[in-house]
Amino acid sequence: MEFKHKSVMLKECIDALDIKEDGVYLDCTLGGGGHSLEIVKRLTTGRLIAVDKDKDALESASKRLKEYEEKITYIRDDFKNVIDRLDELKIDKLDGVIMDLGVSSYQLDNAERGFSYSADAPLDMRMDADQYLSAYDVVNNYDEARLAQLIWEYGEDKLSGRIAKNIVQRRAKEKITTTAQLAEIVENSYPAKLRWKFGNPCKRTFQAIRIEVNGELKDLDKIVNDLSLRLKTGGRICVITFHSLEDRIIKRVFVELNKECICPPHQPICTCSKRREVEIITKKPITANESELEENSRSASAKLRIAKRV
Repeated sequence: MEFKHKSVMLKECIDALDIKEDGVYLDCTLGGGGHSLEIVKRLTTGRLIAVDKDKDALESASKRLKEYEEKITYIRDDFKNVIDRLDELKIDKLDGVIMDLGVSSYQLDNAERGFSYSADAPLDMRMDADQYLSAYDVVNNYDEARLAQLIWEYGEDKLSGRIAKNIVQRRAKEKITTTAQLAEIVENSYPAKLRWKFGNPCKRTFQAIRIEVNGELKDLDKIVNDLSLRLKTGGRICVITFHSLEDRIIKRVFVELNKECICPPHQPICTCSKRREVEIITKKPITANESELEENSRSASAKLRIAKRV
């Protein structure tokens, strides 16, 4: 299957990055290469560092970007490890960073990857197909309490306890091996009158398991903080999120970096030595416009936050 992914808020991100032709830019989530293509088009002597842990994404995007390959360094890794990789490349400062978080359209649409509750496929959900932990392992091996906790924390589903209980009861009879089996369990965990009230009832549970499998929230705050500090003065960081858990993390990191003092409010003299590290460009997150929403329904939940190094 061809790797296709429509980049969300592409123009807004490229405009926000204010790309310099000799700058060094980091695309933490290469995906289909949409953002990277528009960045590298604007470079002459500059460089793009393109990161993804999905080898299918890297292979497909490298073909799409072949015309500009002399300006691109590809890295197959989790972007949370990118500080070490930048050190290896002796890149001390960046002119811009973009993160398009979450699962790609290709991963959702490719049923064999097991991300979607709309198609029957093996329980997988790994962004990096070479890693050990999969959705199968989570669903069949986590105890009931741990399952309930992650469905509540990562899916914010009020019926997390009932869903976890029903998963454990079902797997006692047979292994849960497919997305269709899991979807059936989740659907049947809801009272009939509430089952479709807020859209597909599987959305929150599948999101929770996907986040767990790929460690999507683990150390997200740290890497956003570290990359913000890696920017040159005036450099920009753009982060696109697709659910409230991610968005709250990004907002909190930017707010902390924007503070000039963290001393107690009653203290008359500042002793913390804290300095303001970034200016928050987006007081409220940018969302997709009507035209994009018509073309790409998956952009509906997207939020873009931007900060500038000071």
